[in-house]
Amino acid sequence: DTKKALEGARSIIIDRFALDADLVGEVRERMFNEGTMGASVVAGKETEGAKFKDYFEFSEPFDQLPSHRILALLRGENEGVLQLNLDAGEDEVYEGMIAERFDLAVKDSKWLSDAVHWGWRTKLYISSGLDVRMRLKEIAEEGALKVFATNLRDVLLAAPAGQRATIGLDPGYRNGVKCAVVDSTGKVLDTAIVYPHQPQNQWSQAVNTLATLCAKHSVDLMAIGNGTASRETEKLANEIADMLKQAGGQRPTPVVVSESGASVYSASQLAADEFPDMDVSLRGAVSIARRLQDPLAELVKIDPKAIGVGQYQHDVNQTSLARTLDGVVEDAVNGVGVDLNTASVPLLERVAGVNATIATNIVAYRDENGSFASRKELKKVPRLGPKAFEQAAGFLRINGGVDPLDSSAVHPEAYPVVARIAESTGLGVAELIGNSRVLQKLQPADFADDTFGVPTVTDIIAELDKPGRDPRPEFKTATFKEGVDKVSDLVPGMILEGTVTNVAAFGAFVDVGVHQDGLVHVSAMSNKFISDPHEVVRSGQVVKVKVMEVDVQRQRIGLSLRLDDEPGQPAQRQGGGKRGGNGGSSKGGNTGNGAKGGRGARGGRGNSGGRPAGGSMADALKKAGFGN
Repeated sequence: DTKKALEGARSIIIDRFALDADLVGEVRERMFNEGTMGASVVAGKETEGAKFKDYFEFSEPFDQLPSHRILALLRGENEGVLQLNLDAGEDEVYEGMIAERFDLAVKDSKWLSDAVHWGWRTKLYISSGLDVRMRLKEIAEEGALKVFATNLRDVLLAAPAGQRATIGLDPGYRNGVKCAVVDSTGKVLDTAIVYPHQPQNQWSQAVNTLATLCAKHSVDLMAIGNGTASRETEKLANEIADMLKQAGGQRPTPVVVSESGASVYSASQLAADEFPDMDVSLRGAVSIARRLQDPLAELVKIDPKAIGVGQYQHDVNQTSLARTLDGVVEDAVNGVGVDLNTASVPLLERVAGVNATIATNIVAYRDENGSFASRKELKKVPRLGPKAFEQAAGFLRINGGVDPLDSSAVHPEAYPVVARIAESTGLGVAELIGNSRVLQKLQPADFADDTFGVPTVTDIIAELDKPGRDPRPEFKTATFKEGVDKVSDLVPGMILEGTVTNVAAFGAFVDVGVHQDGLVHVSAMSNKFISDPHEVVRSGQVVKVKVMEVDVQRQRIGLSLRLDDEPGQPAQRQGGGKRGGNGGSSKGGNTGNGAKGGRGARGGRGNSGGRPAGGSMADALKKAGFGN
C-alpha cells in the first residue's frame, strides 16, 4: 500500500529530525533567543483574575523576561486565569534549518516539504517549547532565590533596638491586643490581654492596664505588630506614652514592627518548650517584643520562609529555597557574632560548627555551671570536639570574661599573634584593644608568619581597632502620618514616611501604615538608571515616599522615592523607558506585579498564532494543519 509506505517513511525521517542533537540544540537556541511569550486572559476570568490584569494582553521576548514576570505568568496559568502562548516565530525559518541540515530539496517535493513541516510542528516545536519553559523557570527561580536571600539578609541584619525593657503588643479586634513585657535580656516579666477596639471598646481599661505595666517595669520601648488593628493600637500606645510622660515618668517609644512569622513561632514546638505554661496567643507578643530588641536573635527561631520577604516563594523549588536561606541565616549569625552567655539554642545552632546537639549541650553546661568565663571552657562541653571548637570559637563572644580578646572576633588560635603585637608596642592586650593611634601605625607584614599571612594579620589589627563591632545599622523608626489609616485615606501627592517591607526585582514594597504596602517601581526610585532596586533600598529601611496613584478597588498604591515627581505623569527612567504597572503587597505574601513588556521589533512577529508548548499531541497536530 503506497499510502502506508509513505506514512512510514515520513515517520522515519521525522524521527531522524528529532534525534539529531545538533539540529535540536540549534532550534532550541533560536527559539529561545528569537521567540516571544504571549499571554491572554481566559474567557470569563477577567474579574476573578484581576490581579493579573497587567498580563491580559501581554507579549515579550523570552530572553528579556525578568524573573518576577516569568513567575507571575506561570502562576496566572496555574490558576486558570492566563493562557500562555509560546511563539517561536515564522515556521519557514525553522523548516529551512531542518531542510538545510539534511540537504532536502523541499522546493522540488511537496511530500518532503510536508514531512519537514510535520516534523517541525509535531516534534521539534513541542520539545523546544518545553525547553523554553524549563529555561525560563530556571531563570525565574534563580532570580527569586537571589531576591529572597538579599531581603532575608537585610531583615536579619536590621538595626537592633538594644537591651531595653520592651512591651510587645500583638494587635487584634475581637480577640483583643495581646501584651507581653520583657526585660533588657528578653526575659518575660508580665503578660496581659486588653480589648480597646471593637466590639468590646474597652479603651480606658486598656490604657490603665498598659500604663500600669509600663510604669511597673520601666518600659522603654513599645513594639506594635503591623497586622490587623495595628494603626489603632499605635494610637493607644502613643496615648499611653504621652500619659506616662505627663505623669513625670519616662515616655516609652512606640515602634511598629513586622509581625511576619510571629504566629508560626507561637504554635511551634520551640515556643512550647520555651513557654510551656503560656497561652499560644501571648507567645506572639513576646516574639514581637524580642524582635525589636534584637531581630537576628529572635528571627532565627522562625522558618525563614515564614518571614515573608520572598518573591513568589511558593512557586520555586522548596529544597533549593531552604538550602539558600539556611546559608543566609548562618552567614548573618556568624557575621554579627553570638554572645555565648545569653544565646538561645536556635541561635547557637546557626553558628558554624555547632549542631543542634552541641547547642543544647552548651546551654545545659551554662545552666549547670554558670556563665562561661573564657572560650577555653567550651572544650569542656560534651560533644564539642577540637574541630567544632576550631570552626565556632571565633563567632562566640564572651563579654567581661577573663581574656579581653574573648569579646572580639579574633580566633583563639590567633591570640599568639596579638601577644606579639602587644609585646612590640610595649602595651598590654587590654590597652592595645581600641587604641587606634597605635594600631594604625603597625605594619602587618612585621607579624606575619607561616601560619598567619599578611591578609589575616591585617584583619586581626582591624578587629583590635574596633573589637566586636556590629555590622548592623543604627536603630531608627518610621513615623506614620496621623489620620492616614487605610488605602482610601491616601491622596496622590501626599508625602509619607514608611518602612521598606520587601524588595523585588521590579521595585520595593513600602508600609506607610494603611495595612496595604505600596509599590515603588524600580523606575521611580532614582533620577539615574538602576537595574536592581537593592542599589537604592533594603528591607527594613525607613524612607520618605510620595503617593502617585491610588486604586482603592484593587487595593494598589503607587509610590515614588523621587519627591519632586508629580502624580498623573508617567515616571521616566533614564533612557526614556516608561514605568510599568503599580502593585500592592498584602501582609504575609506578595502578589507580584510586573511592567508590561512590548514585543519589540524582531522581524515584526506578533502574538497571533502562538502555540502552547507542552500541549497535547492532538492539539499540536490540529494547529499544524493536519487531521480534522
